[in-house]
Amino acid sequence: MKSIPAENINEYIAAFPKETQKALKEVRATIKKAAPGAEEKISYGMPAYTYKGMLVYFAGYKNHVGFYALPTGHAAFKKELSVYKTGKGSVQFPLNQPMPLKLITQIVKFKVKENIEKEKLKGKKVHGR
Repeated sequence: MKSIPAENINEYIAAFPKETQKALKEVRATIKKAAPGAEEKISYGMPAYTYKGMLVYFAGYKNHVGFYALPTGHAAFKKELSVYKTGKGSVQFPLNQPMPLKLITQIVKFKVKENIEKEKLKGKKVHGR
């Protein structure tokens, strides 16, 4: 990942070459559509989205977009992500291929649902001592 001292996601994306910017904008728009209530921020030097907890991060690289849906998003979509290069908690979407926007949507919606369920469980623990 480029070390980009960006204060917001627009600045972050603008620091990349046009081809990479296009892919990053697609990923950003897909995340925002899948989780309209999510908050955008820069965290760990990359775009991050939260909704009742952390959802996902993404980052630009020379040849790919890194996508991070730690840890459960990757585990839940292991089969679908198996066609991409993956690391511990990361997946690489190559820039020379269309971004898998449908898959990104599914992962983000999964994470939103998961965070809502976690919040409900926390509420039960507090009230149901």
